[in-house]
Amino acid sequence: MSEAYDRELRRTAKRVAAGLLGRSRGDRMKCFEGVYAALLGPSYETPAEIRALKRAGADAVGMSTVPEVIAARQLGLRVLAIAAITNRAAGLSRRALSHEEVLSIGKKSSGHLTRWLDALLPVV
Repeated sequence: MSEAYDRELRRTAKRVAAGLLGRSRGDRMKCFEGVYAALLGPSYETPAEIRALKRAGADAVGMSTVPEVIAARQLGLRVLAIAAITNRAAGLSRRALSHEEVLSIGKKSSGHLTRWLDALLPVV
């Protein structure tokens, strides 16, 4: 599991995203690679949990993806994970966490994800 995510798929996804970013005008799509930590949920993490995960090297936290990646790798599949960050974690923003905000940002990011996947899938 030290190489859970396929290096070539990651490289291709970043290249395709860079091409889309170069064509966007005023769009706020950002693409970066980082460490995704999964917790059981369903809940928002506490500020203390976020601090601990940050010290452990996590860049993003969620309740999904990691169990699915483990299962896919056990089946011998190549894996690429793409995630939309839908809220700033507890303690990283002055605003209170809000499920409505998560839903709203998720809806807004769906267009970016759709364009990215439409461009990515034919080349992988």
